[in-house]
Amino acid sequence: MTSSTKRSWLVPVGLILLSAVPVIAGAARVAQLTGGGPVTPDNARFFASPAPVVVHIVSVTLYSLLGAFQFSPGFRRRRPGWHRIAGRLLVPCGLAAALSGLWMTLFYPRPPADHVLLTPMRLVFGSAMVACIALGFAAIRRRDITRHRAWMARGYAIGLGAGSQALTHLPWILLVGQPTGLTRALLMLAGWVINLAVVEWALRRRPARPTRTVATLTDARVGSLAHQEI
Repeated sequence: MTSSTKRSWLVPVGLILLSAVPVIAGAARVAQLTGGGPVTPDNARFFASPAPVVVHIVSVTLYSLLGAFQFSPGFRRRRPGWHRIAGRLLVPCGLAAALSGLWMTLFYPRPPADHVLLTPMRLVFGSAMVACIALGFAAIRRRDITRHRAWMARGYAIGLGAGSQALTHLPWILLVGQPTGLTRALLMLAGWVINLAVVEWALRRRPARPTRTVATLTDARVGSLAHQEI
């Protein structure tokens, strides 16, 4: 494995590690629901209506783990067929994760530890995730690869918010204790904001180039060949 190949795997590996905490926590939640774990004030809403949270956990897990490999340029070039197949899975998984999260926000009772501001935050970021995935899908249908990648990266950043939220919570837990109320809401907001800031920074540090679609490039090549023949 060359050094460039190793570097291309740093981002996917980092994203998988970032996903580890919410993926493990989600697996534990599903095991609790299917195994008849103890009902507490914090999880009673899940036992009362388990389908949305199970859909959310399964779809987020697939979206996080499969999506990580889309951030390896070398892997995409070597496995273009895999990239397309994974993309067809990621769109419904991402939409299922976002829509089930919105459903739970609207219809599950708010747990005692959640500040009232968390409800509009979840609604805003959940809706933004749906919009990003829809715009990314529409862009690839137009063969606009640049915008497709940008919108899908933003949607993935929002979907991976739980991983970053574990990191924003950790220093507070170690220094002060379990955060609640407004503090918890702000730490969760920080996780989403950090992810989106990193994505926007990564998108803007790429060399500036004109936005060209696959169809435009194909037309240019055809025109060039026709000119050569003339």
